[in-house]
Amino acid sequence: MRFSNKPGVYITGIAQIKVEKKSELSIREMGAIVIKSAMVDAGIEKVDALYVGNMLSGSLSNQQQLGSLLANASGLKGIEAVTLEAACGSGGAALRIGFMAVMSGLCENVVICGVEKMSHEDKDFIIKSIASASDWDVEGGKGETFVTLNSSLMKMYMGTYNISSNSFAMFGINAHQNAIKNNYSLLKKNFTFDDYINAPFIAEPVKILDASPICDGAAAIVLSKYPKQTSLLPSVKIIASACATETVSINGRNAPLDANGIKLSGMKAYEMAGIKPADVDFFELHDAYSIISTLSLEAMGFAKQGFGWKLAADGEIALNGKIPVSTFGGLKARGHPIGASGVYQAVESYMQICGIAGENQIKKDANIGLIQSIGGTASTAITHVLVNASA
Repeated sequence: MRFSNKPGVYITGIAQIKVEKKSELSIREMGAIVIKSAMVDAGIEKVDALYVGNMLSGSLSNQQQLGSLLANASGLKGIEAVTLEAACGSGGAALRIGFMAVMSGLCENVVICGVEKMSHEDKDFIIKSIASASDWDVEGGKGETFVTLNSSLMKMYMGTYNISSNSFAMFGINAHQNAIKNNYSLLKKNFTFDDYINAPFIAEPVKILDASPICDGAAAIVLSKYPKQTSLLPSVKIIASACATETVSINGRNAPLDANGIKLSGMKAYEMAGIKPADVDFFELHDAYSIISTLSLEAMGFAKQGFGWKLAADGEIALNGKIPVSTFGGLKARGHPIGASGVYQAVESYMQICGIAGENQIKKDANIGLIQSIGGTASTAITHVLVNASA
């Protein structure tokens, strides 16, 4: 039992709702559903704190007091409740704060909720709001969006390593293949390599199959000091949590393709967990764009620089591959409701380690999982290591 005595925090309850293009539920309803469901799954009636991951409720829903709002809507009036924002990494930020609260001894049980309702607003306004996660003075305020910023990174990578945009095809194809089998995913259409080649560009060289969709969703987990006593499932424990940053603007970085924020976050997490990349059974990476998937695989030590795309091209990111990614569809096809994405990753990783992932189960024992939330164009990176504490 390699990890039974390793310090950490247990996941004792999970919940998620289906990611939708435009949910009929309000943001408070979405959050309350998953919070209450996760607590029922954990077999508890009260928690010490609620931490909410969300980026855009202030601008898109005119609701800044989301933590308190969801606490009341969930029947948790009076508890500590705050919202964490780290752009697209907000769900991971909430997870990290929950981890720290329990590890410190200040809390015994906390619930983490990631929620985002985006699709009800005008698309141009949504895109502009998301762009506020860039360096506004030199990027978003000058007309850049995250599509154009990731296009710049992709062009830089293609030029540096002399590859074509088609080299990235299998990231989107793999994600969609896995999403078809996930009851909670948004996009359930299979794609082939020819489909990728013929897909339209949204900002060359980024194609529609390289980018995640705008959508609504919510997920929640309960973190506890002690494992769930009544469960027949393995105990899943988070044994490492790490966060690191990089210069927000791409042009302000010395070496944008090095993804130093991701690399530093990963190194901290590996050291805390006492593991190395070869020990990891699967990696729920932040695949909002194919180029970020590529840089993440390299920065996290799964491929040499310039070869992250080859892991995808060779089928090594599939469920039966060397390092499975996006096992339930990822941000690309499960959907990327921004503040919720990191919590969906935690839910899905828990299912993998417990062996309850159904058709999405990786084709080997899943004892060590890695999840990563990224804010901006890899300017904030939050990494967690989950393990089977019963193995």
